[in-house]
Amino acid sequence: MRIVQIVSAVIASTLLLGSSATAALVKTRHVEADLVAQTLTAAPGETLNVALHQKIIPGWHTYWRNPGDAGEATSLTWTVPSGWKAGEIIWPAPEHFLSGPLMNYVFSDEVWLATPISVPADAKPGQTVILKANAQWLVCKEVCVPEEATFTLPVKVATVSPTLDPRFGKAIAATIAGAPRPAGLKATFSAKGTVLTLSVAGAALKGEPVKAAWFYPYDGAVIDHAKPQTAKAGKEGVGLTLTAGYNFTHNKPPAKIAGVLVLGPGKAWEVEALPGAPIKGAEGGAVVGAADTPPSGGGDNSGLGLLGALGAALVGGLILNLMPCVFPVLSIKAAQLARHVESPAHARAEGLVFMLGTVATFVALAAALIAAQAAGQAVGWGFQLQSPTVVAVLALLMLAVGLNMSGVFEIGLSAQGAGQGLASKSGLVGSFFTGALAVVVAAPCTAPFMAGAIGWALVQPPIAALSVFVALGIGLALPFTALTFAPSLFKRLPKPGAWMEGLKKTLAFPMYGAAAWLAWVFVQQAGANGLALLFAAAVVIAFAVWVFGVSQRSARPLTPRLIAGVAVALAIPLIVTGSGFQATAASGDASPVAGIASQPWSPATVETLRAAGKPVFVDFTAAWCVTCQVNERTALATAGVAAAFRRTGAVYLKADWTNRNAEIAHALAEQGRQGVPLYLLYDAHGTAAPAVLPQILTEGGVV
Repeated sequence: MRIVQIVSAVIASTLLLGSSATAALVKTRHVEADLVAQTLTAAPGETLNVALHQKIIPGWHTYWRNPGDAGEATSLTWTVPSGWKAGEIIWPAPEHFLSGPLMNYVFSDEVWLATPISVPADAKPGQTVILKANAQWLVCKEVCVPEEATFTLPVKVATVSPTLDPRFGKAIAATIAGAPRPAGLKATFSAKGTVLTLSVAGAALKGEPVKAAWFYPYDGAVIDHAKPQTAKAGKEGVGLTLTAGYNFTHNKPPAKIAGVLVLGPGKAWEVEALPGAPIKGAEGGAVVGAADTPPSGGGDNSGLGLLGALGAALVGGLILNLMPCVFPVLSIKAAQLARHVESPAHARAEGLVFMLGTVATFVALAAALIAAQAAGQAVGWGFQLQSPTVVAVLALLMLAVGLNMSGVFEIGLSAQGAGQGLASKSGLVGSFFTGALAVVVAAPCTAPFMAGAIGWALVQPPIAALSVFVALGIGLALPFTALTFAPSLFKRLPKPGAWMEGLKKTLAFPMYGAAAWLAWVFVQQAGANGLALLFAAAVVIAFAVWVFGVSQRSARPLTPRLIAGVAVALAIPLIVTGSGFQATAASGDASPVAGIASQPWSPATVETLRAAGKPVFVDFTAAWCVTCQVNERTALATAGVAAAFRRTGAVYLKADWTNRNAEIAHALAEQGRQGVPLYLLYDAHGTAAPAVLPQILTEGGVV
């Protein structure tokens, strides 16, 4: 009889080992997920640990309970039998992942999210119950994709002691054992200005190295996640110096700070700090320089740091040469290059001076922007084109340059036979100001890589910030300057002749195109009445430069030059008066895009729509942002995107930054941005942080 019992037990155990408690595997484009139990059966009156197991494709990530600056935590909604109870997710310690100016707390590669399920004491051995879980997660790389799955897990109530699942049990047990837990630690925090000191002491911390220390708060608003964290080991524990977040700078300081302190792999503890002086033997260190890069998770979007920001700025400046707004200015340089076909040395000098002009103007604009922000003004990158007066002056300047290239008048060449030295000097001065003009007109385009570099720079100390803008200027000027140092180019050009004059006049038309584009921007700001006065000023300026051209060919130039001066003076009040008008659409009215009903953006509108369970797409744009306009016409104004909006019930909001708007500037700053375009997508589930789309949109990416 004893032998029969033993054989029966062996057979039962064998059958149990062959039937793991798992739900059907779900495969999405980015995540392979299943729901698995730690043991083969559930014991009455005990706890069954069930884990959502995710395998994430390389380069992508999901989010921790506090996602950081952006993202959405994975959630599990359970349906269990009467008497059974599902607890909260046991969160492993996350990685910190710096993406441009945003710090996120994420999981990559593989993660086990275990949930303790309380089994009632009266559960009947031998019966099988069904546990259901709806899982929702956001998986991101350069774009973010919301995904979800519903799992059904059959669980048999034990007739014998539960056995560890042979495939998944050890991994779940190790995850639970390694999850952050309280360890009797004492912690205090204190804030002075934006400096937040966290002091943690306890036996578990003594002797632990703190080089890899990082604090992950449960509350998303107590620290500035993207700022560096420094740690200092003491005899009793560790002190961390952090940057205070929104709850300290704009709200009532919290009564406590809770989160996870990580000192390295497998060394993570839950911390709950109360207000108080630093604990003796666990004081914090000084804040490191903002250019230092905090550790980041894997992937190809890791933290910028100073070197990364400089590289991104250089590449962004190079790409800026491909933006339509800079083409007209580069046409001036093409004409100058042709003029120096027999003088490569002078071409090189002009190339270097052109680069000097771009660098100096980038630095000047950055310095003005930093000073304005320090004075409390809500301005961002491209602020110069938010002024209708600046736009009007630039439009008239482009018109005048076009008329110069068409031969109406000359600049830099003496009609009275002045010496070559003066002409050379004028050429170098002209190259410098051509570089300056390229920056003023082209910089608001915000080419790819520029947004991250500028967003990083404008929260750094002045020297680090300005060095990034130096790199932008070098990148913008580099192709032309490098061209002037190519001797073989000059050998291939035809000899000087009539073709040079023809090329110059042909290249005048991009300047007229730039003037027309700026006039279109101006009408968005000042309306039809303002545009009428701008056109009047354009006629007066055209008359002035024609009269000036007559003076250059006249033996008595004084009178026509006086007339030209009077005409320019008359244009000034026309510009000022025209710039004072306000377009009715410039205050934020949104126009439909390819049949998508759109509304003006406001924070209140976003909250109202989200409370109603609507997905919300926000387009931060401006009339002077060429990238914005291209995205609108090539990616947003498509039948596929319109169908996706209708299918999902998403609402399209337009935040028009053509004119200054402090509310929009603040919203951009909250996302770590200083300029447009910016595209945000809020899901229908009411999560706090939106997904951030790339600057260059595609129809497929938006859908």
